[in-house]
Amino acid sequence: QLQLVESGGGLVQPGGSLRLSCTASGFTLDSYPIGWFRQAPGKEREGVSCISDRGGSMTNYADPVKGRFTISRDNAKNTVYLQMDNLKPEDAGVYFCARHFRPFTGICWPSKERYDFWGRGTQVTISS
Repeated sequence: QLQLVESGGGLVQPGGSLRLSCTASGFTLDSYPIGWFRQAPGKEREGVSCISDRGGSMTNYADPVKGRFTISRDNAKNTVYLQMDNLKPEDAGVYFCARHFRPFTGICWPSKERYDFWGRGTQVTISS
């Protein structure tokens, strides 16, 4: 069964860190670019970061998270991570990972229109 499962969300204080995981089953995650997206209440889902396939030589980050978030792969675990540091209140929301509609592209852009298979999300809450 094809599945993407996010985990690692939770409650953290401003300035804190979280590491989100996106684990795949039923397919090889490294064959596809993978993106992370987030959605705050009342707002559109927005791209946060993405990593290319076959080792992830290309990564991209949305401007608000550059320098604070890091995306990476662990192919042995069929998992993509999103390390989030120096979290701000505006980073709160439900975080989703998604698989690009096409495998083996070698590139990635965190535009949600390019992703067609999604996990169910993990909640990130930032509060003091």
